[in-house]
Amino acid sequence: MIIKSFRGQIADNGIQTVPLSTNNGSTGYRIKKLEGIPGLPGNDNFESVIQVWSVPQTAASNAIDFSDQTLLGMIFYSSFNAGGANTDVVVFDNMTFNQDIYITYKESGSGASAETFNYYIELEQVSLDLTENTVATLKDIRNIEASNDTE
Repeated sequence: MIIKSFRGQIADNGIQTVPLSTNNGSTGYRIKKLEGIPGLPGNDNFESVIQVWSVPQTAASNAIDFSDQTLLGMIFYSSFNAGGANTDVVVFDNMTFNQDIYITYKESGSGASAETFNYYIELEQVSLDLTENTVATLKDIRNIEASNDTE
């Protein structure tokens, strides 16, 4: 099993692309680990939502909708001076994709904002046969078209 890791820092309201697509689409990925921490841990009160998507996003949002089939994983990170920090991470690891993924970050707290957020993501690389390749690619195309219809 081959694991590829990516790390970076994203600004509030930011959207970043993790380039994964290949010419033939025969390489697929599944998220195995998703972690994060604010750029200034211990900063006042804040709540951060980091989401990983299979389709391009036009804006970062703090709305979380598990029924959205394009959502691959998310981190909800909150920190309060009096109570420390907690993190909730959800990864839908049974979802295989073979195209780029997109990371969004939105600060949703009412206190001081965590202006940047550091993330770390591990992807399991899998070989796709022709049928799996076709299914993954068609699913990505359908999801892209559906997201364009809602804009």
